[in-house]
Amino acid sequence: MTDVPLALLVVAVLTAAVNVAMAVADLAGARFVLANSAQVGIPRSWLPWLAVLKLAGATGLLLGALRPLGVAAACGLVLFYLGAIAFHLRARVLHNLAFPAFYLATAAASLALTASC
Repeated sequence: MTDVPLALLVVAVLTAAVNVAMAVADLAGARFVLANSAQVGIPRSWLPWLAVLKLAGATGLLLGALRPLGVAAACGLVLFYLGAIAFHLRARVLHNLAFPAFYLATAAASLALTASC
């Protein structure tokens, strides 16, 4: 097994952790998730499926020693959060745009580090 650079390990674990936390909030129907989803026009019925995508991305990052899987997972999360930002912009819900932007930044950092190793 090859050594994983510390920066990649830290960023991938952080990205996976925040995505697992958000997926749990989605599945639990957390009040803030329901309010935000309603504001940006996401039907409540989508939340379990969005949680599955977040969990799949987190799992792929944690299994990122299988390099193609880690790159695919990070790329999927980047696309996911670009979509989230698009939904926020379309609905003109800018007051909490920092949250999907933060998740996008962690996913992009994971993608850059995974692809370069």
